[in-house]
Amino acid sequence: MKNSFIDNFGISDEKIFSAIAHGRMDVMGGIADYSGSLVLQMPIKESTNVSIRANRSDYLKIKSFVSHNELQFEININQINSIKKGDYNAAKKLFQNDTWASYIVGCLILLKWEKNISLEGFDILVKSDIPIGKGVSSSAALEVATLKVFTEKYGLNFVGTELPTLAQKVENLIVGAPCGLMDQLASYFGKYGFLLPITCQPDILHDLTHLDESVFLVGIDSGVKHSVAGNEYKKVRTAAFMGYSIIASLEGIDTKNIKNYPKDQLPYLGYLANITTSTFIKKYAQKLPKTMLGKDFILKYGEIIDEISQIIPTEEYLIYAATKHPIFENDRNVTFLRYINFLKNPKLSKNPLYRKLGSLMDASHKSYSDCGLGSERTDELVEMVNQNLTRGVFGAKITGGGSGGTVCILCKGEEGKATAKEIWLNYELKHKISVVFFE
Repeated sequence: MKNSFIDNFGISDEKIFSAIAHGRMDVMGGIADYSGSLVLQMPIKESTNVSIRANRSDYLKIKSFVSHNELQFEININQINSIKKGDYNAAKKLFQNDTWASYIVGCLILLKWEKNISLEGFDILVKSDIPIGKGVSSSAALEVATLKVFTEKYGLNFVGTELPTLAQKVENLIVGAPCGLMDQLASYFGKYGFLLPITCQPDILHDLTHLDESVFLVGIDSGVKHSVAGNEYKKVRTAAFMGYSIIASLEGIDTKNIKNYPKDQLPYLGYLANITTSTFIKKYAQKLPKTMLGKDFILKYGEIIDEISQIIPTEEYLIYAATKHPIFENDRNVTFLRYINFLKNPKLSKNPLYRKLGSLMDASHKSYSDCGLGSERTDELVEMVNQNLTRGVFGAKITGGGSGGTVCILCKGEEGKATAKEIWLNYELKHKISVVFFE
């Protein structure tokens, strides 16, 4: 990166600092993260590199090379210093026409506010081969790499999950995308070739799970761009928290005052994923509305506990599906992880386990569609996998926030991976597009 940095910013005797963070594939879990579910994440080879060098000026000068796009942004640090600590609305206004830059400069703003760094001018070079909008955490990798490189430069100390939590805060409060924490945790703590199980309550990390040598989890980009800032994702997230409020009201909570309750006084500690599937069916399934207008919810129930979701009075929300999804997804994920570990037992027949794993992925994919986060192209890829179940592939599902992005495929051995690559090539040929194969 040193030569590339000099090519873009010239020669200086100031030290260049660099840091890398990888994207991740959401194997199981996805949108259940904000409801406290277990999720299963796996880093991909693609990564983001952020390099910085002090430039002895009052300006942050950024050049970004991502997905064959070159972007530039420049800002005077006095504009940042003039913003009062915690004024996120003022911070957002700095990037109205350059949202991409808010992921980078937002990290510096929060480091100034929360780690008391004294801002100086920097040249910042970003290079990434993680495709944007494909559900593989390009934004989380950018935030994590940015925080890592400035951590080294300033000699900062982060404890436990503090750094990825700060990265999520950048995305939620400055970028304005309501993502959960799993992306940043996976980018920071994940290891290629291993599953990282995370219980999102909010950041309980479990031991890395090494995959059996017969297991391949690959991804095919659908060619449809996904964004967690998109309206459908926001609606489903909001609907899930509306469903939680309705359940809390059934348990005697004053939901018009629900934000003032301590988490340990809320039913199921505030997480839908702590409700078992049997409890949901017996106690709540028949009492949840299929859909509900925002204004009707506000009138009857008042509030939700999620600070970054907003109920739109005129919007219609799929309450039942969005509430059911994380409860059943958490159950699927626990079972999926158990079967993955069973595959390491040489005494067990693997094909039945593969079929069970595949059926869990298929059920997760269908549940996304029930919530309104499916897409024709991802459905098509899943169907192409299902048409080849005798050739080493056993299941597939949409990943991340849904509504496009990448499909994760479960393959057995080299035969399965070859079949997945054939599906990828046939998909490209049919739609006359070039899309990424993640392995």
